[in-house]
Amino acid sequence: MAVDIGREIGTHVPAPRSEARPPSLEPLNLLQWAQAVELPRDAGAAATPSEMRRAWIHRAPEHEVVALFRAVTANGEPIPAPWWLRALADGRLESRDIGFRVEDRMAHLLGRRPGWEFVPWAVDGESGYWEFMPSERGISGHRIPTTILNTSRHEGWIDVLPAHSGSVPEPIAVAGLAGLRCRLGEFEAVR
Repeated sequence: MAVDIGREIGTHVPAPRSEARPPSLEPLNLLQWAQAVELPRDAGAAATPSEMRRAWIHRAPEHEVVALFRAVTANGEPIPAPWWLRALADGRLESRDIGFRVEDRMAHLLGRRPGWEFVPWAVDGESGYWEFMPSERGISGHRIPTTILNTSRHEGWIDVLPAHSGSVPEPIAVAGLAGLRCRLGEFEAVR
């Protein structure tokens, strides 16, 4: 005895797979990348960049990380990735550890100064950034605080976005940690 389940109560029985739309599959390397950059849920509480380094891209052998990054970006599509990996894959940074050192030295400098807060909740795969809270809603009335972030855009590895309220201003390229140290007074003056 054959039972036609669903028809007697009026529910729709899906067509066989050959007649239905084929499944939409995400390319495997994009799925691998999403897993590679995924951070644990508690990473949002990180107070420094080093506390965020818990994804596969931070722990796996460096050559495997670079190989997967290159495979995923071979078609030219942008993907979330830390600045140091972009620079490493381009051959402009010698190692992941050097990138970590840049982030850690910046954290050491900014973490000791009043008003600077580390913001860890960038997109998975991206590094966090620093905000100067006194520049937000201060005398100048800016809604977005001065922001310092690492970048692969230039070999100083540091960009500053001035406090603003409207459209995002062009980033100011800073010549490394020494350049940041020299210009911090200028960046902190906007309140």
